[in-house]
Amino acid sequence: MFRYIKNDLPASIVVFFVALPLCLGIALASGAPLFSGLIAGIIGGIVVGSLSGSQVGVSGPAAGLAAIVLTAIGTLGGYQNFLLAVVLGGAIQLLFGVLKAGVIGYYFPSSVIKGMLTGIGIIIILKQIPHFFGYDVDPEGDFAFFQVDGNNTFSEILNTLNNISLGATIIAVIGLAILLLWDKVLSKKGKIFQLVQGPLVAVVLGILFYVFTKGNAVWGISAEHLVSVPIPEDATSFMKQFSFPNFGAITDSQIWVTAFTIALVASLETLLCVEATDRIDPQKRVTPTNRELLAQGAGNMISGLIGGLPVTQVIVRSSANIQSGGKSKMSAIIHGFFLLISVIMIPRLLNMIPLSVLASILFIVGFKLAKPALFIKMYELGWKQFVPFIVTVLGIVFTDLLIGISLGLAVGIVVILIKSYQNSHFLHIEDKSNGKHKIKMTLAEEVTFFNKGAILKELEGLPEDSYLELDVRKTRYLDNDIIEILQDFSEKAKNRHIDIKLVSEKGVVENPPSYIEFFKLNNKPAHKEVTI
Repeated sequence: MFRYIKNDLPASIVVFFVALPLCLGIALASGAPLFSGLIAGIIGGIVVGSLSGSQVGVSGPAAGLAAIVLTAIGTLGGYQNFLLAVVLGGAIQLLFGVLKAGVIGYYFPSSVIKGMLTGIGIIIILKQIPHFFGYDVDPEGDFAFFQVDGNNTFSEILNTLNNISLGATIIAVIGLAILLLWDKVLSKKGKIFQLVQGPLVAVVLGILFYVFTKGNAVWGISAEHLVSVPIPEDATSFMKQFSFPNFGAITDSQIWVTAFTIALVASLETLLCVEATDRIDPQKRVTPTNRELLAQGAGNMISGLIGGLPVTQVIVRSSANIQSGGKSKMSAIIHGFFLLISVIMIPRLLNMIPLSVLASILFIVGFKLAKPALFIKMYELGWKQFVPFIVTVLGIVFTDLLIGISLGLAVGIVVILIKSYQNSHFLHIEDKSNGKHKIKMTLAEEVTFFNKGAILKELEGLPEDSYLELDVRKTRYLDNDIIEILQDFSEKAKNRHIDIKLVSEKGVVENPPSYIEFFKLNNKPAHKEVTI
């Protein structure tokens, strides 16, 4: 378990600094107690990290659920009723895992997954620009285009121009310079620079800058530009920050609707993140998706039981983990313990960290996800890859994560249909022989109802007094819809004086009277329909 501790420990520190403001910001954007976001981050790290089969994925509160949480708290009549929905949502996720629903994650096109990563990278950069310059009106973790403060992503950036905080901007620029120096130069100079990560140095300098400029009217950083962790006075006040679900409301149908919504959206976000994380994992390990749903379900049940927000696997923290050299699940688990220990032992120290320094860290994470070279690479792959990719990117930037992915997936399906239409068959027309056109049509390996239009068009376009050779030797799956088209065409062919020769693995048949009988459609499993 501790085999890669020299890699996982430094990575966990970076993930901790990325996770801390996001946990607090997502709780604020969700209209929930700030401590609930920290609970979700701790559970996502320690519990889900331990149970998950993902080696580099990190779980915690998700920005994609913030709108659902905000609405549900008001609709259900209080936070404790909402917590019951979180617990039940976790139980439903466990059921999804038992039913092997994780297989859904494998059906998202590569272009959409790459678009998701790139879109999130761009949105991270755009959302962190105001924080970088010390304009912190919108909470960290609000990744939607239309923000909770009434602005949108771009109007917020414009407003920043008139609200720049000099001290926050200076330390953010210093922090960014340190991160770039560490990444490009120092990390290659010695092991000490690999063990002590640039983000840790940037955060320490940020704290020192705040301490030494405190009270200065020009250089000082005011409280609204700092991390804001709840500070309990004693053990009793710390325990009062935990909330517990109201099980008395379990018969309320709205609770169950919200629970199913949480389970469905959280599972979908997790499966998308798993697919994306596996793609950028340098070791290309494959996460068992059903086990992931079980881990997330257990995490949500525990988080809901003690007052936390719902959790999912999240790409921002996962990509930060990978970029920082995390090798195993220990980095996710350790980051959870760091969150737990820090909110108990050093909340006042955490509240000295400028948000602008954390924005500089997230800048690097975002840029590595959305490198300009990727756009060029996707464009060179052709429009069938580029269009779903760019639609996903734009959808995420101008709406939110789930809508953006849905748009990209819809376009991807259309592209698949077009490709399927084009690739159903190969048609070769030879010169006249014995007074007849000789035409050879070779069907693809798999021919489904998607190909009906293309094949029907070719058959209807055959000239009279022609000779059709239909080659199905390479075909392993032939949909019943296609067989019916061939059967109908055989009747028309007689009237148009078209002779048909059917070539299969079992021989040649001239003008078969019944295609359905020939392919032995009845009493055959689908994957053996054309084993003829």
